[in-house]
Amino acid sequence: MAWVETMIKKLCVFCGSSPYTDPKYHATAEELAKLMVSNGIGLVYGGSNIGTMKVIADCVLNAGGEAVGIMPQILVDKEIAHPRLTELHIVDSMHARKALMAELSDGFIALPGGIGTLEELFEILAWALLEIHKKPCGVLNAHQYYQKLIDFLNHAAAEHFIKEEHHSILIMEEDPEILLERMNGYRAPKVRKWTGKK
Repeated sequence: MAWVETMIKKLCVFCGSSPYTDPKYHATAEELAKLMVSNGIGLVYGGSNIGTMKVIADCVLNAGGEAVGIMPQILVDKEIAHPRLTELHIVDSMHARKALMAELSDGFIALPGGIGTLEELFEILAWALLEIHKKPCGVLNAHQYYQKLIDFLNHAAAEHFIKEEHHSILIMEEDPEILLERMNGYRAPKVRKWTGKK
């Protein structure tokens, strides 16, 4: 499906680098990659040549799309950088990596992944809550991978550790096409300040 007007031109995708994950998660990454290329959306990601990170970059590139990697020198030295990216930005630190990812991207999606993926997702989400950026943040809940995390966030909102408006900032879907459509129409909510009153 092609949208009449695409807001997202470059999408940052957070995902795992483990080479041992179930192939069903790789299939989800490939589905997302094909949707991105068909809608003229370039990939921004961590630059790795292993795991789901390799899968989504390969699929974007093989379909004629643009894949931009961002990797700190310490990881480049370990020879895990993807060798045929459209661009590879080498930075000094993991902090610089995330900052440049955010700068180059119009939105963010977390595919199934581990600690690094969660850390990247929650930092960029925290920036949205602080109104440092107003870009859409999404979670692709492929094969119910993130369901317990979603349940926890619902619990945190019910216990008033997350504002209702903040809770709506993270867009969660199981279908990549629906997730991209929702992200494309995203408008950052106006968030009230804590006042000490419910």
